[in-house]
Amino acid sequence: MKKIISKLTVKVLFIATVLLGTFNAIAQDRFGGLALYTVRNDMKEDAKATLQAVADAGYKNIESAGYADGKFYNMSPVAFKKHVKSLGLKPISTHQGSVTLENADAMISDVKAAGFKYFVIPVPPMGMFEFNRESRTMGMKGTNAELAEILTTLGEKCKKAGLKLLYHNHDFEFKKDKDGIVPIDYLLENTDPKYVNFQMDLFWVTKAEADPIAYFNKYPGRFKMWHVKDMDDEGKFAPVGEGHIDFAKILANKKASGMKYYMVEQDNSFDQKPLDVIKISHAGLKKIGFK
Repeated sequence: MKKIISKLTVKVLFIATVLLGTFNAIAQDRFGGLALYTVRNDMKEDAKATLQAVADAGYKNIESAGYADGKFYNMSPVAFKKHVKSLGLKPISTHQGSVTLENADAMISDVKAAGFKYFVIPVPPMGMFEFNRESRTMGMKGTNAELAEILTTLGEKCKKAGLKLLYHNHDFEFKKDKDGIVPIDYLLENTDPKYVNFQMDLFWVTKAEADPIAYFNKYPGRFKMWHVKDMDDEGKFAPVGEGHIDFAKILANKKASGMKYYMVEQDNSFDQKPLDVIKISHAGLKKIGFK
């Protein structure tokens, strides 16, 4: 009887070791982050199934772009946090484009409850953002000083709540405005890194013909997160590794940047399915050397 029990024990331990090894191998292959804006239509149709697909594609971290009426993708902050945790995903950042000075406190509370670390302003908030549909160009109403003041106020609120505020760029912030001022330079020089830092979108910096590495060196430590988004030869969005942006060179300057996390994003996947392009991009990340 003892021999039978002993053999069963050895067998159970062997199976457990194999399963644990498999689990660890899968866990080690999970890396990098995904901006859920990439799969926004799939998230609208079935958020939970889409999040499972994101985890299955190998991603570890996520960035939300689906907050409305106090919920993230129709889930309460606590329910959202619980669900993504059950999938082995970590909620790192969230784009909160509808923030105002009036709703900021409630929104910050929800972001904190959902488990996020970074509160991201995706465009100039509170009606300051402009988009010209005819020319397909972006811009800003108001002044750089007004935007810096708003970001500082929101950043102070975030810091008090234990969150970190980031501003996400497009191309217009890296071009001179009508007054000859480069908005991103003004924001970097007129905000306190204790309260305001930046999420650099590498596609839009490239689109503006600016040099991300030059910015890392001029303003070290200010770019806490990147959007890793590739560009094809026509200047369109492409899966990571299928365009011409030199991510390896940029990645080599990670320390100067201050980058703590990065998120893959592809605004438009054109004739490909978003759930397919995120797999291509994840493979591209690994080939480039992202971890």
